[in-house]
Amino acid sequence: MPMTFTLAAQPPADVGVLGVPVYAGLDLPTGAGAELDAGWLAERHFEAKVGETVVLPADDGSTIIAVGVGKRGEVTAETLRRAAAALVRAAWHDRAAATTLLAAGPTGLDSAAAAQAVAEGAALASYRFTRYKGDPKPCRLESLAVVGRGDAARRGLARGARVAEAVSMARDLVNEPAGAMTPSRLAAVAAEAVEASGGALELTVWDEVDVVNEGLGGLAGVAQGSDEPLRLIRLSYVPDDARGHLALVGKGITFDSGGLSIKTADGMETMKTDMSGAAAVLATMAALPDLAPHVAVTAIVPATENMPGGRAVKPGDVLKIRNGKTVEVLNTDAEGRLVLADGLSLAVEEGVDAVIDLATLTGACIVALGPNVAGLMGNDEGWTGQVRAAADRAGEPVWPLPLPDDYRKLIDSDVADVKNISSGRYGGALTAGLFLKEFVGDVPWAHLDIAGPARSGEDDGYLRKGGTGYGVRTLVELVASFEKPLA
Repeated sequence: MPMTFTLAAQPPADVGVLGVPVYAGLDLPTGAGAELDAGWLAERHFEAKVGETVVLPADDGSTIIAVGVGKRGEVTAETLRRAAAALVRAAWHDRAAATTLLAAGPTGLDSAAAAQAVAEGAALASYRFTRYKGDPKPCRLESLAVVGRGDAARRGLARGARVAEAVSMARDLVNEPAGAMTPSRLAAVAAEAVEASGGALELTVWDEVDVVNEGLGGLAGVAQGSDEPLRLIRLSYVPDDARGHLALVGKGITFDSGGLSIKTADGMETMKTDMSGAAAVLATMAALPDLAPHVAVTAIVPATENMPGGRAVKPGDVLKIRNGKTVEVLNTDAEGRLVLADGLSLAVEEGVDAVIDLATLTGACIVALGPNVAGLMGNDEGWTGQVRAAADRAGEPVWPLPLPDDYRKLIDSDVADVKNISSGRYGGALTAGLFLKEFVGDVPWAHLDIAGPARSGEDDGYLRKGGTGYGVRTLVELVASFEKPLA
């Protein structure tokens, strides 16, 4: 069950666990709600680093958890997320807790954003994927009373809880074994979201025959080697007062063996996560009816496995994409860009004001930016600026990368319009972005290469080992704040 959040003017008398923020230097914010002995904390080497905790049993049987929030002038929304996550970890075996973390919110952060951050951090820290565990040991913390006042803070808590629920949904989709989370199952998840939306979402699903008939040669080609049937999923959210139309495209490779350009055994171990872009897009769409943004959103998810079957696409084959361009396939392990080419072409046909795609696309992006930062590319500086600003507010790190015109020749093909890998050894994330750019025309487009942050190799703060749900918070924030890019 998702954790519940309430806003309280003071810690409830029947809650025996209180999380109290402490600044570096063992200084307490005004309104922290408890007297703490700085000497006692210092004896235990507590420095109040962000996310550091120490438990103080009280004489009356209650428990105070001191939670570090770092230096007084450096607290951000991300600080509050990590602090709330640390509190949940410390109170893991309790049923209920309260916290005065909002007292540490910086002056420049409004109460709604601060409360949202606390709810997100707490709820996401409690996440566990336990479906296949015989003894799951889930988090026992069911409710968190957040001390604060005002309708804005109350709305922030509700929004944070809903966003965290969407992130958890994306994590579940990614963490499922590939044998269970097939393209057909992804389509069923979309149908479940439509049913839960009460008519706010609409769904269209294309099967293999539809995809071939509609000219989606990239998706059809990648799917040839798999016994699992492909799916093209289209979800739409159209409020009456929409101020613009945005398209979300998510790479939905539910398992990537590499195809005939087969990966190593080690390289396949985490390839059930190759549909992380699709998971982020589907989870975001599921949340929109509750969050009610004033923007029309169309989501397109091309979903398939990439397998080395007898009918699999071969190096040297040529595929024709929806927009009419042909692609020479020289490496079948560069398949994500092939299905995205069809997805982006369809998005452009929708007449949208802007497009963003999310994909675990290249190992080169991880080499460039490490495992925690997504690469941001696009064809319109104003639009990529909107995306970066939304990601910054959401607390999901991105970094802009260029799409140099003189690198375009590296994907020239001798027999087709383009080839799916570069003729050079370097800049693989950039040439992949340049490939995708071929399928968006003049529509403002942004590409997030999430190969690194889509998966965590360890528990860290509010992240859990496995799928992170990266991108959901950015997409929710982007939709909420969307402005049509200037022509």
